[in-house]
Amino acid sequence: MRTGRADLPLHGGRAPAYLFGRMTQLAREISLAVVHEEGPTGMFKRLSDPFWFQAFGCVLGFDWHSSGVTTTTCGALKEGLKGLEGDVGFAVAGGKGKTSRRTPAEIEATCEGWGEDPAPLVAASRLSAKVDSSAVQDGFQIYHHTFLFTPAGEWAVVQQGMDEKSGMARRYHWLTPPRFDNDPHEAVTERAQGEVLNLVAGEAEGNRSVATELAREHPEKIGHELRQMQSLAMPRRHELRLADLDPKRIERVLLPAYEAQPSTFTDLLSVKGVGAKGLRALALVAELTYGEPVSVRDPASFSYAHGGKDGTPFPVDRKTYDATIESLRETVRAAKMGNNERRDAMKRLGRVEARA
Repeated sequence: MRTGRADLPLHGGRAPAYLFGRMTQLAREISLAVVHEEGPTGMFKRLSDPFWFQAFGCVLGFDWHSSGVTTTTCGALKEGLKGLEGDVGFAVAGGKGKTSRRTPAEIEATCEGWGEDPAPLVAASRLSAKVDSSAVQDGFQIYHHTFLFTPAGEWAVVQQGMDEKSGMARRYHWLTPPRFDNDPHEAVTERAQGEVLNLVAGEAEGNRSVATELAREHPEKIGHELRQMQSLAMPRRHELRLADLDPKRIERVLLPAYEAQPSTFTDLLSVKGVGAKGLRALALVAELTYGEPVSVRDPASFSYAHGGKDGTPFPVDRKTYDATIESLRETVRAAKMGNNERRDAMKRLGRVEARA
């Protein structure tokens, strides 16, 4: 399931070397501690929770609320666990910008070492990115994609899009869904700037079925329907969606779908070259011509653990940070040897803090 999303101010900058080095160490020790208690599944469940992830980033000492907490926390996690895939039972691929485009190659290289088939994981990586970039049209363009996966095929995703006009970023969290095309999203909400066109919402099943049927028709049929729509006085919300759909261009865009003859909406999502505009055209024709509607629904306290790079709520306390890393390291080492006193003490402390 897609477990939620978080909206963050879009900020530039990067973590200074003194801080990123500590972030990688602490991310590693926290991961080892969680995996020792709950296995890779437990770590994936935590990372796919937008609130836990935000708290994780705050504990690591990055800016408590900006877009950079996503990219830097994922980068620290990937760097910290490099070479420890056998210890934690999972691998981390992808990242920001150009690194995100190397995700399939990184998955394939890791699976080759494991002796596992990478194809289902590569497909999951691509589909989760395509859903958030094309099937959920909320104005945010994906630029960061981190994919975590196990040899058994479990996976989780933390990815982020940006909307430069609003100066905001949106982070999306996934945990292995039963389907990609029927409510993998638990928390897609309407933006103040306009509606979210959600093509994978549960109530849009009829629209998806008709859209998939239309994708098997010759693209000229869709072009004809779009021309008719654009000659009518449509309600405002349809004008907004039709504004950038050129029927001739849409016909060219939909040719790969016609040639692929997809049997399900997930197959349609998998067709290379069919993106947001092509899917929108099919959805609109399915709604306006065939009456199948689409859908338009759409932890800062942890920053006090070690401070933040921008001095909020205070500058990073390096001495305390290093003590935390060492304490966690000792706790995990002792737990592996069967001595759980330190671990149990930390759990009790956590319960006390939660009640305070």
